Amino acid sequence: MPKESKPRAGSLQFWPRKRIKRFIPSVNWGAIKADSGLMGLIAYKVGMTSAVIKDLTPNSLTKEKKITLPATILEVPAMKIFSVRYYKQGKVINEVLAENLDKELNRKIKMPGKKEEKKIEDYDDLRLIVYSKVKETGIKKTPDLAEAALGGSLEEKMKFIEEKKNKDILASDMLKNISLLDVRGLTKGKGFSGPVKRFGIKLKQHKSEKGRRRPGSLAPWHPARVTFRAPMAGQLGVFTRLSYNSRILGLGKINEKDINPGEGWKNYGKIKTEYLILKGSLQGPAKRALLLTMPLRPSKKQMKKNYEFLGVR
Repeated sequence: MPKESKPRAGSLQFWPRKRIKRFIPSVNWGAIKADSGLMGLIAYKVGMTSAVIKDLTPNSLTKEKKITLPATILEVPAMKIFSVRYYKQGKVINEVLAENLDKELNRKIKMPGKKEEKKIEDYDDLRLIVYSKVKETGIKKTPDLAEAALGGSLEEKMKFIEEKKNKDILASDMLKNISLLDVRGLTKGKGFSGPVKRFGIKLKQHKSEKGRRRPGSLAPWHPARVTFRAPMAGQLGVFTRLSYNSRILGLGKINEKDINPGEGWKNYGKIKTEYLILKGSLQGPAKRALLLTMPLRPSKKQMKKNYEFLGVR
């Protein structure tokens, strides 16, 4: 009789499987390339819908036809600069608060101490701490903060900061010539789960001793310890995940093109600011804060696709 074998259950790529501490994930900005402008923005998941589009992709089987695609709607409120971070050899050497910040921030956020601005020869990179004007959406009042890198030379970065100082940063301005985005966020929380649901191991035979929904053996007698590879019960969900190359189907302002249903979106309500429609599903429940960044590794297949957004169902 042949030897029974199967691949291990549960990927070890994501480890440890525990609840995350920060709701907006950090980003390795050095790996992402952009010519100019801000490379990240904060959005909030509204929910899924069916987007009606006209396929304009060359050599496509549905070219010039109307098709329906699954899509996720995000609300993208305006952002403002909270502070400027100065980097030297990959380390933060100074952080300067923006002037004339909203008065509400003092009550909602712990403010860093004020420091003097650095001379251009003292640092080699600049990044921004931006905050979302989430109060305009009606979801909550406390804004979310995230670090975002800038593209271009140091002079171009300083020019961008001067232009956007005390002004709203809008998604419609940032994403004019962008077709793909990477989405970072947290998955839905599922609490304490067993190894069958958590790692996908098989149920044991119905007459097995000491339970069916558990591994047959945790470890050998010697070495007398359990390795981290053994599938065991624990936290499931609220894990950081990254969705690569999400295609932008539509972008607009709610006062120009209203896509709200009469009763509002389930578990969310009505969109009040700018919205973004991305192809496919994204991680997290409704109202989850997501960080959108420029694509880390844009694929040629996704770049070729060309859609004309007609509406949602």
